[in-house]
Amino acid sequence: MIFIVVKFNVKPEWSDRWIALTKNFTESTRQEPGNLWFDWSRSVEDPNRFVLVEAFADDAAEAHVNSDHFSQAMQDMPQALVETPEIISERIGAGGWGRMGELSVP
Repeated sequence: MIFIVVKFNVKPEWSDRWIALTKNFTESTRQEPGNLWFDWSRSVEDPNRFVLVEAFADDAAEAHVNSDHFSQAMQDMPQALVETPEIISERIGAGGWGRMGELSVP
């Protein structure tokens, strides 16, 4: 799978509107064939930092970046950002989430 993590530093005046700004992008991506997950988190240390964790089946990532909703998001997001987002994008051998071995909940 393709595993992607992106950090977005959002302008303070956009922080409370970020999820609304990205709603169509999020919902449309989650409906794509081959999307495994597309999850937003907000930093507990910095309320202006959002982290996107996403994954695609190997063949699905190209269709994602060529989609209309991806193109629209790339036009919509810059107005709300302080800087270009940071990204890690890697092809990994996992097929999904596993259970943590170091911590077990009975």
